[in-house]
Amino acid sequence: MGRIILIVAAVIAALMLLGPLVGVALTLLKWALVIGAAVLGVMFLSKWLKRT
Repeated sequence: MGRIILIVAAVIAALMLLGPLVGVALTLLKWALVIGAAVLGVMFLSKWLKRT
């Protein structure tokens, strides 16, 4: 019985720690996508302006 409670406590603790880690990972992914879109926009504008 004690071992089952210990396993349940470990699973709950892991889920509690996993939440913030997933949030940080998604925040980093969001900023990477925003920066990538900005870089692509600048590259497109520079090529477009050179052509005209």
